[in-house]
Amino acid sequence: MSDDSNPTPASDAGESFARKATGVLVLASGEVFYGEGFGATGHRVAEVCFNTAMTGYQEILTDPSYAGQIVVFTFPHIGNVGTNLEDVETRTPAVRGLIVKARVTEPSNYRAASHLSDWLSARGIVGLAGIDTRRLARLIRENGMPNGVIAHSPDGSFDIEALKAEAREWPGLVGMDLAREVTAAQSYGWTEAPWTWANGYGRAEGAAKFKVVAIDYGIKSNILRELVGIGADVTVVPANASVEDVLRHKPDGVFLSNGPGDPAATGAYAVPVIKALIEAGKPVFGICLGHQMLALAAGAETRKMSQGHHGANHPVKDVVTGKVEITSMNHGFTVDAATLPANVQQTHVSLFDGTNAGIAWTDRPVFGVQYHPEASPGPHDSHYLFHRFAEMMGKA
Repeated sequence: MSDDSNPTPASDAGESFARKATGVLVLASGEVFYGEGFGATGHRVAEVCFNTAMTGYQEILTDPSYAGQIVVFTFPHIGNVGTNLEDVETRTPAVRGLIVKARVTEPSNYRAASHLSDWLSARGIVGLAGIDTRRLARLIRENGMPNGVIAHSPDGSFDIEALKAEAREWPGLVGMDLAREVTAAQSYGWTEAPWTWANGYGRAEGAAKFKVVAIDYGIKSNILRELVGIGADVTVVPANASVEDVLRHKPDGVFLSNGPGDPAATGAYAVPVIKALIEAGKPVFGICLGHQMLALAAGAETRKMSQGHHGANHPVKDVVTGKVEITSMNHGFTVDAATLPANVQQTHVSLFDGTNAGIAWTDRPVFGVQYHPEASPGPHDSHYLFHRFAEMMGKA
């Protein structure tokens, strides 16, 4: 598809594709990608990133970590199995838009409950199909994740200059605390267990072995299910919960969840709480944003990445054991391993670019990983980390 203001004329009627387009992506740098709009109408401004996963698009679209972002899928066929009532990570998705190569077809799967376009429309998410996603992914890879506006207008009417201006004026994710936008409004208990082929999602059975408090910075449901799967009685508390809010539940361990935005911005109120929990001797396990804020609590620093890591095929090396895991990742900030203090070791690194993927305290039962061991979507190589957390709580 053309990406300028004078697209190649369509061969059938001599009209430019732009005049027929019902969807568009406008980047702050000025590039324009015309295509076919679907899902919700209107326009959304956000950071544009690409995801290389070939499966699990519904889990990706419902991951709260994508707040403030538009996802470009590099796999061309998205939506062909429709949407269902089970493969969701949160009931209120925070992603602002998605972009795909091929037109979304009618669903063909026994679990399908609705067409992807209808599902998006009901949740206010704008979709765009028919653009050159390979070219867009290369642009992001070479120049970093741009700010952009995705728009869908059934009559094909777009004010391109106004959309460019909106993209340029949007401040970006650096300095944004988005955890407040996606966290739970109040505390609640969680009892749903991991999914099995025969029975779907199960329920906690028998007496719990551990009491876990999960701090919700944008938590995914499958993380909570995995915690139940190791025998935990789980209570979820909001991102701004105080030390007293957490400790009154008398937890055996504390989990710090994934989430969106700049970890330093969320850390302004979360890091003092995390420091106090570590000082109290509680076993602590963090992933993604939770991992980054563990590093901040240790005195390390985080920084914005150029293109981030988004996909279900990221190789990570355990530098302690030498084992390589294929992991699911979704983050645009990273821990600067060079700033870690002496009592915190780097345990895992990305084999794509060498960035930090895991840390552990040498003198406390505290650890975190940058990737998503709950594998939703993705491989199951890292499920052992939940059992490591259980072992820590057992010893404590």
